[in-house]
Amino acid sequence: MAEKNKPIRDLKHTGFSDSLEPLESLDLSKIKSVDDLVRAMSKTAFAGRSLGEAADILEAMVRDKDCFVVLTLSGAMTVAKMGLLICDMIDKGMVNAVVSTGALMTHGMVEGFGMTHFKHNPSMPDEKLFSCGYNRVYDTIELEKNLDDLELILFEIFKKMDLEKSYGSYEILSEVGNYLKETVGNKRAILKSAYEKKVPVFIPAFTDSEFYLDLAIFNRKQKLINKPILRTSEYDDLEHFAETIKKQKRIGIFTIGGGVPRNWAQQVAPYLDIVDKRVGQGGGHIRYSYGVRICPEPVHWGGLSGCTYSEGVSWGKMVPPEEGGRYAEVIADATIAWPIILKAVMERLDKKK
Repeated sequence: MAEKNKPIRDLKHTGFSDSLEPLESLDLSKIKSVDDLVRAMSKTAFAGRSLGEAADILEAMVRDKDCFVVLTLSGAMTVAKMGLLICDMIDKGMVNAVVSTGALMTHGMVEGFGMTHFKHNPSMPDEKLFSCGYNRVYDTIELEKNLDDLELILFEIFKKMDLEKSYGSYEILSEVGNYLKETVGNKRAILKSAYEKKVPVFIPAFTDSEFYLDLAIFNRKQKLINKPILRTSEYDDLEHFAETIKKQKRIGIFTIGGGVPRNWAQQVAPYLDIVDKRVGQGGGHIRYSYGVRICPEPVHWGGLSGCTYSEGVSWGKMVPPEEGGRYAEVIADATIAWPIILKAVMERLDKKK
C-alpha cells in the first residue's frame, strides 16, 4: 500500500520547460559600473538577488509617469550621513512625498545648516560623553551644542509664522525649507530640496523628536509672555496626505527601515477605503502598486519594521502580485544597500537621457 502512495518525480522537467529563470555566476571581470554590478547580482541569490530586484522595481516606479512615489524614512540615516541620498531622490524627481521620523529630519537640519557630526571614539564611555555634551547615536556623535544652535534658528522661523492658525508638520517643514533656501546658498539640504521641488515632508509622530521639543520650548516661552503658541495638527497631516494620494492613478512606496513612517504612509489605503464604508463619501480605495523595503529586521520579530508586503495585501494596502503588484524586500543595513541601489538606478536614468 505504501508503494502505491509513493510520490513519482517527473525528471523530464528542465527548469526552462517551466519558464524558470536561470541564475548566473557573478563575474566581476565584466563589471564596469554600479549598474552592471546590481544587474549581475539580480541573477544570483539571497540578499544579492533581492538588492538587484529592488533596483529594478525602483526604476520601474520612477519611470512610471502615472506613479506617485512615497519615500518613508526611519533609523538614524542623517546622522549616518545618508542625507544627500534623500536630496538626490528629491532633486531627480524620484519621489513625490516624504514621510519621516522627527529625529531623522532634526539631524538632517543640523547637517543642512552646516553643523558637523563626528565618529564616536569607543575609548570614551557614555558617562564621559554626557559630561562633554556629546550625544551618541550608535557609532556617531551629535553635539548637544548643535541641537541648541538649531533651536535658536527654529525660533526665528516660528516667530514669523501665523500663530492664529494650526499647522500640519508638512507646513512647518516647508517653512524650514524656505528658510534654508534663503540662508544656506548652494549648500544642499533635505528640506531645501523638498521646498524647491514642492515635495511635502510629513512627520506623523511629530512629538517624538528634538524638533518638536524645540517647538514645545518655544510655546512655553510664548505662554510666559502671554503670546499665542504655535499649534500643530496631526489631522491636517493625515487629511492632506490622503487627499493627495486619492488623486493619483498609481502609488509606489520606497521604505528605509519601517516603524511609524512606513505604516502611516501605507495606512492611507485602508483609511480611504473605510471613509467610503463608514462616511459614505470622500474616500476612494487605492493601493500601492510598487514597494521596496530596505531593513535588517526580519518578520518574526513582529514589529512594523519587519511587516511584509504580503501582510500589507491582507489589509488592503498593497496590490497583490497576481494583480500586478511588484515588491522587493532587502533584509540588509540601509547604509550598505541603499547607496548601491540608488546609484544603479541613477546610472540607468542617466543612460536613457
